[in-house]
Amino acid sequence: MSAEAAQFEEPILRLKRQIEELSALEAEPAREAEIAELRQKLTKVSHEVYANLTPWQKTLVARHPQRPYTLDFITILFEEFTEVHGDRKFGDDPAIVAGFARFRGQPCAIVGHQKGRNTKEKVIRNFGQPRPEGFRKALRVMKLAEKFGLPIFSFIDTQGAYPGLGAEERGQAEAIAVNLREMSALQVPVIITVLGEGGSGGALAIGVGDRVFMLEHSVYSVISPEGCAAILWKNSSAAPDAAAAMRITALDLKRLAIIDDIVPEPTGGAHSDPQAAADLLAPYLERALKELQKIKPALLPEERYKKFRKMGHYEK
Repeated sequence: MSAEAAQFEEPILRLKRQIEELSALEAEPAREAEIAELRQKLTKVSHEVYANLTPWQKTLVARHPQRPYTLDFITILFEEFTEVHGDRKFGDDPAIVAGFARFRGQPCAIVGHQKGRNTKEKVIRNFGQPRPEGFRKALRVMKLAEKFGLPIFSFIDTQGAYPGLGAEERGQAEAIAVNLREMSALQVPVIITVLGEGGSGGALAIGVGDRVFMLEHSVYSVISPEGCAAILWKNSSAAPDAAAAMRITALDLKRLAIIDDIVPEPTGGAHSDPQAAADLLAPYLERALKELQKIKPALLPEERYKKFRKMGHYEK
């Protein structure tokens, strides 16, 4: 975790260390009471810290190395997940997870970005930055889902599409554009959730849907705050100012009608309790699925079109 993130989380980390140290000692009634008191204080302090995060601090939380990723949510929320590999054109892209599963007993398709936990995983997953074959793999699974009438759940968590030479040579922009076009016309429910970072075309390529949710401390933007600061401020250290100006938080985007709803996170962020984070997300996915399954498949693209046409407004 970055030094900046550790700075605002220091009161929380300090209390956690105290609790761990006391818990390691021999149990005594007085010590148990002290631990209980510290736990209550930890809950209070965590709530206060996370209730007053700046947009830049939310960005740091969205990038937290222990934040649950797509596969974590799949493990908790879905059953019988079977992953699909390859785009049938070039190869497989581990930065995108795609496959089929069951959600509350119903067959469905899943696509999502996947970052790595350790250095080896991060390299394999390319830090969650997809190449064209990743987007084409996701589209292959989504088209199969449409063929068999299966709803699609998409989970977004990427800094953006990979800008490397090989990716550009294989048609990065074209792959993103095709996904935007094809997703807008899918005749099955498409439910999107931004788990951490929603960055640029890399997010949008699997982000066209009937319902778009954001976890409370996630961010969604056309460019990273650092990238925006480097362009407009000529200095990437102005990222906190850029984050505030860009309106990248869930609250901002809900107000602008870019997203449909904000999913609350456990006190201390999703990384503090991934199971609780998944449990809080589940009802939103269930409700959205029930609502969308009442709409005739042929009418879904038109409803999706109307939804996107209503997005955003000018602020005076």
